[in-house]
Amino acid sequence: MNRRDFIGVSAAAAASLLLSSSASSAAIPQPAVQPRIPRRRGFNLPGMRGQRALAYAESDFAWMAGWGFDFARLPLSYWSWSSRKDWMRIDEAALKPVDQAVEYGRQYGIHVNICLHRIPGYCVNGRELEPFLLFDSPRESMEQALAAAVHHWRFFAERYQAVPSNRLSFDLLNEPPWMTDQTRYVEIVRALVAAIREKDPDRLIVVDGADIGQTPVPGIVDLGVVQSTRGYLPKAVSHFTATWVPKNEFETSAPPAWPLVDDRGQTWNREKLRRELIVKWQPLVQQDVPIHVGEWGCFNRTPHAVTLAWMTDLLALWKEAGWGWAMWNLRGDFGIVDSGRADVPYEDFHGHKLDRKMLELMLAG
Repeated sequence: MNRRDFIGVSAAAAASLLLSSSASSAAIPQPAVQPRIPRRRGFNLPGMRGQRALAYAESDFAWMAGWGFDFARLPLSYWSWSSRKDWMRIDEAALKPVDQAVEYGRQYGIHVNICLHRIPGYCVNGRELEPFLLFDSPRESMEQALAAAVHHWRFFAERYQAVPSNRLSFDLLNEPPWMTDQTRYVEIVRALVAAIREKDPDRLIVVDGADIGQTPVPGIVDLGVVQSTRGYLPKAVSHFTATWVPKNEFETSAPPAWPLVDDRGQTWNREKLRRELIVKWQPLVQQDVPIHVGEWGCFNRTPHAVTLAWMTDLLALWKEAGWGWAMWNLRGDFGIVDSGRADVPYEDFHGHKLDRKMLELMLAG
């Protein structure tokens, strides 16, 4: 399908789906109370972020359960079952790995959270690759992107409507962009929530904070959803030397330490983290909105001792607040297995390298 054909098909689909979404949006049941969730802790399992026929490892679920964790967030890209050239078409067979992950969750007592890391019209990385954009673009473009996003979430809601919410939740889209006004984001969230609840009224829904997940969204409190925050501050510690982070987001270019003094002379310590990561969410907490930390972790270029000291303060704050969390990732350069750190005495674990100190710190938190 060429771009001209795509535009024609998408425009027609957009008009139809947005009319349907608008009609159902007005009928969203307004919960009398906010949802209640356990303090779930676990890991992100990056996998289907564009690839097809990629299976999730049963061992990941077995390991998590054996250690005592109970949460797995699956960051997905719609490119794994659809295409930016024809994003209204969904290949159901390509979703079998997700089906299997949901089943592993049932077998091992792990709550599975499906997140669209790349949704039609947006991804925190490479959003310009989308044919139309959900944010900051002409209205016609945003409507077409939203129609496709609605279509995909409606499909997921119908596909998994038999799976109870204590086993499966939906995270609408990963890390929306920086914004001076949340009006567009609230509009998107309301449309997606309406699409899901049209097929599955009781589904537990998670909404990432604005500004790459860091800012509460008061305009959706009435929807009865979980709001998801992040644990990456200061980025000078969590993302030291990470090339995908814009340079202006680093508080300092100095080698990481904890506590850390940034280029403005501010000291980052537990109390600074409390102000940045906990206090700003209190207006929602006071309205009984549940908060979960959807991502956090530390890139493997930060010295291990600094990483553990920083993690100790984060985990203490979240434990005090009663918030659950999901580390990015289980295996890999932010995780506890095969993380590739040069300064860790790894433990052999089923043929893999386990960071036992980090694991024990997380279990205590």
